[in-house]
Amino acid sequence: MSLTRRTILLSGAAVGAAGAVAGLPGSATAAGGPLRQDPFTLGVASGDPDHDGVVLWTRLAPQPLAEDGLGGMPNRIVPVHWEVAADERFRHVVRRGVEIARPESAHSVHVELNWLLPGREYFYRFRAERYVSPVGRTRTAPAPWQLPAALAMAFASCSQYEHGWFTAYRRMAETEPELILHLGDYQYEYARDVYTIPGGNPRDHEGPETVTLANYRQRHAQYKTDADLQAAHAVAPWLVVWDDHEVDNNWADEAYEKPEIPQPDFLARRAAAFRAYYENMPLRRTSVPRGIDMQLYRRVRWGRLATFHMLDTRQYRDDQACGDGYRNCAAAADPARSITGAEQEAWLLDGFRRSEARWDLLGQQVFFAQRDNNAGPLTVTSMDAWDGYVASRDRVTRGWLAAGVRNPVVLTGDVHAHWASDLKLDYADPTSRTVGSELVCSSISSGGDGADSPTGSHPWLAFNPHLRFQNNLRGYVRTTITPQQLTADFAVLPYVTRPGAPAYTRASFVIEDRVPGLHQTYDRPPAAPTSARAAAPSDDAGARTVESETVRP
Repeated sequence: MSLTRRTILLSGAAVGAAGAVAGLPGSATAAGGPLRQDPFTLGVASGDPDHDGVVLWTRLAPQPLAEDGLGGMPNRIVPVHWEVAADERFRHVVRRGVEIARPESAHSVHVELNWLLPGREYFYRFRAERYVSPVGRTRTAPAPWQLPAALAMAFASCSQYEHGWFTAYRRMAETEPELILHLGDYQYEYARDVYTIPGGNPRDHEGPETVTLANYRQRHAQYKTDADLQAAHAVAPWLVVWDDHEVDNNWADEAYEKPEIPQPDFLARRAAAFRAYYENMPLRRTSVPRGIDMQLYRRVRWGRLATFHMLDTRQYRDDQACGDGYRNCAAAADPARSITGAEQEAWLLDGFRRSEARWDLLGQQVFFAQRDNNAGPLTVTSMDAWDGYVASRDRVTRGWLAAGVRNPVVLTGDVHAHWASDLKLDYADPTSRTVGSELVCSSISSGGDGADSPTGSHPWLAFNPHLRFQNNLRGYVRTTITPQQLTADFAVLPYVTRPGAPAYTRASFVIEDRVPGLHQTYDRPPAAPTSARAAAPSDDAGARTVESETVRP
């Protein structure tokens, strides 16, 4: 039978879970007896591509939901052999080697490759004793001096396991992007039945609310067992950043969500969450956590076509102003307040000044443009978004203008809905010039099925003329970036509370080279409701039950 790339990557039929594979060396059985179950239950992944390399990842876990978070692995080191090939049949192996999976790292493996060719597609796999992993596809970035004709990039966020199936990951994988960005809330910390949707959650979390290292390891493992998520990881390299739920809802630096409910061990919880995050993501060794600190903001260049500035808006931010939530809050404009911290802000502004890219894209977590939800004279905005850090937003915006950034585009997650926005220096003046664009992806599953609505019907679009599009269905954003333009297709699914939904493009926008702002090119009329579970969700205010983004004058 002919094995196409899609067959290999999406069906899991590339290799069996056991048995020899030609060309991949075996390993001697270590002390303590051989592995007796397939340890590759969490799939494979790659990430942080450079022009000559990429990170390959896997984690050994024959019993992934084990309460101790160790995946049922023996308390010993395990040699893990890896191979990289130029073809999916591994006839042309270009690199191979061995990494040691250690119990103190939950038997996770990070292979940081270099000496690969730029702008090339590669295939990879792992072997532990007699077991062989699924095959993954990855790609190196173009050489720094190259201007590629196009980049197919998709981005996503907010995958709450309990709220529905991860079908959107599967549909995204089927489009075979060259690069995937995940912009936060990869997993959620809640115990079952704490964060619920109307009609009840269709799936349940294992274990208690994540507080300890064992809790976070178990929760990451549960998410990684999802076949749709595994397919998305196996199809392309990922760039990942966290938001709040990878640690605790609405955390801000050393501050936790609800000060009235003391968390005396919050910093230990934060350190545990950071460690588990690194163990379960395809990150470079520069991101190895050191206690409560983890270097996650970084820059990835795609030749001269695009530079991705991946931001961390949680670890260094000041606490949310005025008690969080939606507020008319004078403190939000305090110039001393920062959502990035001074060091990261300086790094970002320096990156703007040094950039020679056609497109500079900020991969980050929370809404960047102003979003006023009040029809009257007061400006009422989310203190958890850049609206709660107005001076930070102003410095960053003025920074890309001063640097002469050719095409600034902000990519955002968090709010469980698709949005598209023009960016302004002065949001109080709708006639002021547009200085950039923001694309916001909906959730993969968080909030349940969601609801469709005609474009322009949301009242916030009337209050904020720079907001161009909003839709509450689940999905992801698919982009095509060329030297001449960036095209964004907002993909949606009619339901996620049962598996197998199709995906379709709800709307499309184009950003032209050197022309700030969005031009809508496609708008599909809303479909009829498909589920009684449908809600109009939002998680940007940190609610534990899904609330509608209704306007309260």
